[in-house]
Amino acid sequence: MKALPNNKWVRAAIPALLLHCSIGTVYCWSLLKGDIAEYIGHSKSEVEWAFSIAIFVLGMSAAFAGHIVEKDIHKSSLISTICFAAGFAGTGLFIHLKSLIGIYICYGLIMGIGLGLGYLSPVKTLMLWFSKQKGLATGLAVAGFGLAKVIASPIMTALMESVGIVNLFYILAVVYFIMMFTGHLLLKKPDGWVEEHDSDTSKTAVNMIKNPTFIGIWLMFYINITCGLALISQEKDILNAMGVPLAVISVVSSLTAIFNAGGRLGFSAAADKLKDRNSIYKVIFILCISFSVITILTNGINNKLVFLAIILLCIVNAGYGGGFSNLPTLLSDRFGMKTISQVHGIALSAWALAGLTGNQLSSLIVAKTGSFTSVLYVTVVLYTVALLISIFLVKPTKEHVA
Repeated sequence: MKALPNNKWVRAAIPALLLHCSIGTVYCWSLLKGDIAEYIGHSKSEVEWAFSIAIFVLGMSAAFAGHIVEKDIHKSSLISTICFAAGFAGTGLFIHLKSLIGIYICYGLIMGIGLGLGYLSPVKTLMLWFSKQKGLATGLAVAGFGLAKVIASPIMTALMESVGIVNLFYILAVVYFIMMFTGHLLLKKPDGWVEEHDSDTSKTAVNMIKNPTFIGIWLMFYINITCGLALISQEKDILNAMGVPLAVISVVSSLTAIFNAGGRLGFSAAADKLKDRNSIYKVIFILCISFSVITILTNGINNKLVFLAIILLCIVNAGYGGGFSNLPTLLSDRFGMKTISQVHGIALSAWALAGLTGNQLSSLIVAKTGSFTSVLYVTVVLYTVALLISIFLVKPTKEHVA
């Protein structure tokens, strides 16, 4: 039997896409939650918590299991595959049993662990294989995470209509297991790379918590996700309030998802050509602030300037995605490759907290003021804070922290 090619595409890029295109379907929950709520007899808001728990567990499992990924990517990618597929199938079972708690456990907790380990597992391998194009490499993988919703949404819609919501989960659990297990088998670090393991795994975590540069990166990453989710979660409601037909909203949703994925690839690839990858975050924040201010000054949402709202949502989605893809490469530039999986995992705890605050922030503002424009006032302030952090706290020096 002919051996598999031992190159960066077969051993890093393809397995990363197989893993991320599978776990990225977590964002399809918004498509499924209405049918699930109706099937089990609970409200959409109660069912929505399954997604929030999944994102929280994703971030926290990445934060606490980074050292496992650091030591053995095959063990971590296998655990991810099993947890994600089992959680997906279990969700189908508990939908059938009409158990909301079971859905929380399977989709939120078990799948969440699979998400966290699956998100981390290919990242360091990609950066090792693509040492001169780290941004392009991580952008490709994380773009897969963003594109997963675009690819899976029509498939899930067709399955719901043909086999029902429960069987949809059973079928896709098998499909995702095959995809992720294949990625697990293919994933391999370059020949000659010798991992340096630190016996004290808490050392890196303590150093990060004390490091002002890391704190700055964590804060601006957290703010970018919070602001992104605050607007992305209101996307459908904003367009609906402006009188946009449902069919057009569906098209816009696909368009913003493409910008989300494009931002992950485009911003990270562009960062490869810059002296300091932190400059990309400045670009992201300035773009988001500028288009938000234009929308506020023109009262674009209330005046039903649909084209302006769509541009704003596309820019925010691109910046949201770009923030994710540039995080591991920025961290590797600042702190080296030795413990990058663990450092990246700790930084992803910001995702866990933002997953609990972003949606709720905008929902609270809209509930109190009845205005989507009010959300923009808050996000402009937060984006400005993030820009200042990027300028003054995330220093352009390389600090290796072992």
